[in-house]
Amino acid sequence: MKEEEKVILVNENDEQIGLMPKLEAHQKAVLHRAFSVFVINEENELMLQQRAHHKYHSPGLWTNTCCSHQREGESNIEAGTRRLQEEMGFTTSLKDSVSFIYKAPFDNGLTEHEYDHVLIGTYEENPVINPDEVADWKWMSIESIKEDILEHPEQYTEWFKIIFDKFYSYITL
Repeated sequence: MKEEEKVILVNENDEQIGLMPKLEAHQKAVLHRAFSVFVINEENELMLQQRAHHKYHSPGLWTNTCCSHQREGESNIEAGTRRLQEEMGFTTSLKDSVSFIYKAPFDNGLTEHEYDHVLIGTYEENPVINPDEVADWKWMSIESIKEDILEHPEQYTEWFKIIFDKFYSYITL
């Protein structure tokens, strides 16, 4: 049986204080390190992904290009590069832009409580999505996303809405 992936528990200064199985961290709402990758093209469109419909939280919702959790000993950039390849089938140069703490409870009793690092990259091609992780994808202009979140907030992940609202200036070119 495959061992469950562990997340890095951190304090409010993003200093590692332990490890915990991912599901347990989400059940107990423990603060842990995460990252969110935003890939933008020359037309200032963001590559969005629709989360796979079998994900244990936020299934079928639209969100940033990819996101996940760093592994112990892995830098933010290494983690973002790894996960971008695993989920979207490509890599590109990423830069660490801003980080913040958020807490978002879900209807299924789980809670995201993350110290999230926002990573930015550019890309012009189409991804080759991993159907185990991603149901669909699309390019969407920053302005269209902003309007669509206001009109249909239920179609987007909580962390994406928070990042888009608070850090809009960081994700525009």
